[in-house]
Amino acid sequence: GKRAGEGGGEDANSGCVPIEAGILRAAAQQQPQASCMYVAPPPHPSDALVEDVTGLSIAEVLDNEQVYNVELSWLAFNWRVALTAQHDSVPLWEQLRFLAITSANLDEFFAKRVGGLMRQRLAGVIDLNAKQSHGFSPAEQLALISQSVKAMVDHVYEDLMGRVLPQLRRHGVSIVDYDMLNDTGRQALATFFRLQVEVLLTPIKLDPGHPFPVLPSDSLNISVLIEDPKNREGPYLHAIVNLPSNLPRWHPVPSSYAAEGERWEQGFVLLEQIIIHNLSRLFGGMNVFGTHTFRVTRNAELERHEEDADDLLDMISYELRERRFAPFVRLEVDAAMPSDLVSLICSELQLNLEEEVYRIPGMLALADLQSLPVETNWLDPSLTYVPAKTRPHPRLAPTLVQRVHRRQVGDWGGKRWKGIRSIFSVIREADLLVHHPYQSFSSSTQRLVEEAARDPDVVAIKATLYRTSSDSPIIAALQKAAEAGKQVAVLVELKARFDEARNVGFARRLEDAGCNVAYGLVGLKTHCKTMLVVRREAAAPHGLRSYVHVGTGNYNPSTARVYTDFGLLTCDPEICSDVVDLFKFLTGMHDQVAVGGYRRLLVANTNMREQFTRLIEAEIENAKLGYHAAITIKTNGLDDKRMVRLLYEACSAGVRVDAIVRGVCSLRPGVRGLSEHMRVVSIVGRHLEHHRVYCFHNRGDPLYYIGSADWMSRNLSKRVEVAAPIVDPTLRQQLQEVLALALFDSINAWDMLPNGRYVKPAFQMDDSLAAAPFNPEHPPVELKRMAERMGCHAAMLLLTKAQVDRAFKATKKK
Repeated sequence: GKRAGEGGGEDANSGCVPIEAGILRAAAQQQPQASCMYVAPPPHPSDALVEDVTGLSIAEVLDNEQVYNVELSWLAFNWRVALTAQHDSVPLWEQLRFLAITSANLDEFFAKRVGGLMRQRLAGVIDLNAKQSHGFSPAEQLALISQSVKAMVDHVYEDLMGRVLPQLRRHGVSIVDYDMLNDTGRQALATFFRLQVEVLLTPIKLDPGHPFPVLPSDSLNISVLIEDPKNREGPYLHAIVNLPSNLPRWHPVPSSYAAEGERWEQGFVLLEQIIIHNLSRLFGGMNVFGTHTFRVTRNAELERHEEDADDLLDMISYELRERRFAPFVRLEVDAAMPSDLVSLICSELQLNLEEEVYRIPGMLALADLQSLPVETNWLDPSLTYVPAKTRPHPRLAPTLVQRVHRRQVGDWGGKRWKGIRSIFSVIREADLLVHHPYQSFSSSTQRLVEEAARDPDVVAIKATLYRTSSDSPIIAALQKAAEAGKQVAVLVELKARFDEARNVGFARRLEDAGCNVAYGLVGLKTHCKTMLVVRREAAAPHGLRSYVHVGTGNYNPSTARVYTDFGLLTCDPEICSDVVDLFKFLTGMHDQVAVGGYRRLLVANTNMREQFTRLIEAEIENAKLGYHAAITIKTNGLDDKRMVRLLYEACSAGVRVDAIVRGVCSLRPGVRGLSEHMRVVSIVGRHLEHHRVYCFHNRGDPLYYIGSADWMSRNLSKRVEVAAPIVDPTLRQQLQEVLALALFDSINAWDMLPNGRYVKPAFQMDDSLAAAPFNPEHPPVELKRMAERMGCHAAMLLLTKAQVDRAFKATKKK
């Protein structure tokens, strides 16, 4: 490494591979850079938060909730999602999707975070941390949340109703109101209601003989005001109709149903509209005077007593039943609902009228816009992202001969990987680092477990499952492996929030197939993404060789298409031995610390925090010795106080710190005397940034790790997490490229200001030329040009295509 200020030649490890001129030309032809738009969400900062922390000590910054509050930080992240819908670089159809994601995020936030705070308020908790002199009580936090969410909801609906939907209507896509239908259309929907909807509905009258119905969480309901013509002098009657969750929310209507003056190419009527306009069939002989929709959300954060449970599977199954009757945390009503009716429903749900009721100026449950069944192939191409073709890793790509064979006989002769070189032989040559969604999950991680299940030489497979898809090919492959007589052990984390029911089902299916299934650890969530395959090989020591996958994302082919994640495939003996020892801990009784500790892996809550501490302290020492020192981390969240303290101490010692943090973050960068050498970036764009990467400059020979852990207290202290070192120079180069594209992105990136607010586009890219992955003497100028022009996601697609094309051309030449 070079001391700060020294010259020197290009460092072989940290220098950048030149980007081909053709790729740069392609970048120049991509979407134009977005026009300047500086936005700092939320539009109106909260008076409860301290913006200027200049002069405060590290301890004062860390222990003051008025500097950082996790709930308000999360809401600021959701503001970034909502405002992404207004960015020039986002096509119109995708803008609708971002508004829907904003709403879906809020649904989960209320069920998890708000539910927990309401339980604390009910229990009489005065301060969340008695040691904090500047903390918020649960009641104070709930008031701040309500204020921020109401402003966010108003913004989202104003953007949706005033801009996005009218523009989509001009392109032929309409959410159709009943007054836009002709008589033929109304009659057709009446027939649909009579034949397919009516029998599923159960109208409930509200009176002493008919108590308030049990309403599922996130359910849509219609409040109906009724008059009995036989008793016109009597009071109006109330009834509730719950929308069945097993019917699609959207009903397509052809253009022939359009009334005069209306037109659309793809039109959709909401299910509740169909029901409302056919209520006379549910209340025969009655007069319907008014209808209003409302939606309820229940608390999903129930109290657990794992230590007292005899069986985790039974405990989670019981919790799922109890969750159906959990307290309500939010009521959403249409804006026109009369105040007395709102008060009545609010009283029945035992909610606070001022803080926990949200009047919605449009359709409820905007998250359902994600399922709007528009045929995007018929849309103007400018309305959607350019379709991104997922490609295999270059070393896993089929050869020219294999491609021809596939075209001739179809799908590799009926067996998915027939005719392709074994994935195990590819891993033996050198480690692989697969990058989803740019490189396909099915041809790498999924292929590993499917090939292992079928390979007669494979004797054992072990895996951790946190979240996966309903029709998971991973589950199917593990079942086949067990049925074929292989030793299969799976830890299924039953406590994965909102996936408990699915995981309970998977656990039972795997047990029925003969797998050894563990349900998780008492007091800890198993969040790591690890898989172990043991194979008989004559050339291996003692006749057995282990293969390992360590990832940053779940074994879920659905999310692998939209989340950015890394997966390491290796047969490194020390890493494999560490994973063997990890599974002994997960499924049995094993204390790795007592027998010498892990060799290469960082494992929470065993040695991960201590190892990261040692790596940060090494950078501090390098800075004190006059060397260039830098740390770059990429996570989903960062607020662990011990790690934040170390990062501030590193900055004070002259270490360059770059934190790419998508969500909540308690750092305050650029504060004089505290964090002058720090930058915080949040990326919100086409793909959900999910991979975790940790890089330490190490005097010019950067150390890289990838893993499952954010730098949050829950990850480092209350979960089982794994991070693996990346030592192969080629793989380190891949990580360097990804970090560079993120740090220099001017399309999707937001920069955090010293006051904790974010602005877009990011403007501090030049500062990150000194980040940990780079040699300051030879910065990655070409990657910077690509990222500034295209954004990290489009640039990564281009680089991935170039890698596969080069590999294919080389094979073709041979």
